[in-house]
Amino acid sequence: MKVMHPKTAHHWAQRLAIGAAMLTLAACSALRQGASPPPVFYSLDSQPSLAVPPTQGIVASPLRTLIVNPPHAASGFDSQRIMYVREDHKLEYFSHSEWVAPPARMLGPVLVAAIDKVGAFGTVVLTPASVSGELRLDTQILRLQQNFQSSPSRVQFTLRAYLTDEKTRVVLAWREFSAEATASSDNAQGGVNAANRAVQDVLSQLAQFLATNAR
Repeated sequence: MKVMHPKTAHHWAQRLAIGAAMLTLAACSALRQGASPPPVFYSLDSQPSLAVPPTQGIVASPLRTLIVNPPHAASGFDSQRIMYVREDHKLEYFSHSEWVAPPARMLGPVLVAAIDKVGAFGTVVLTPASVSGELRLDTQILRLQQNFQSSPSRVQFTLRAYLTDEKTRVVLAWREFSAEATASSDNAQGGVNAANRAVQDVLSQLAQFLATNAR
């Protein structure tokens, strides 16, 4: 049996080590190139303009306290995923773009601010809170999606609202509010901008509705 010279053996060992290192680096590089990019997070933070000037709104006298329960969302719209549709009845979502929180959770503070601006209530409080009130508002997001079935795409937002007498538990009024806004670009960024405009429209409608029914 032929015995390899020690220097030759050392030389081959170095070459094998270098080759293994190069393969490892190549594999790591391939993994980095194939790895998914981190998600981009967006917020829902529209500040609606006044639907009814406080001095002109139809308000109760004396002004009553409105307790606002945290909004809920219908199935499919209750996560951080930014939803869109290309076919009827088929919901899809962007892979690398998400809401920073579920839309219903982001909507609560914005909704309270919109109602408070109208001036139809003495106090508007988002639960949980240690404040009792005469009226209660419950809301549910029925739809918040970017629709690619038309060009340019449009964001559709629908909200259902119930105004209830807190003492008697009688529903005083309820309504569904809808708005659409054209996306400036057919991607998540354009959809988010349009979503904020659609939400602003709906919350302005809701504020006017509550001002009218606050008597």
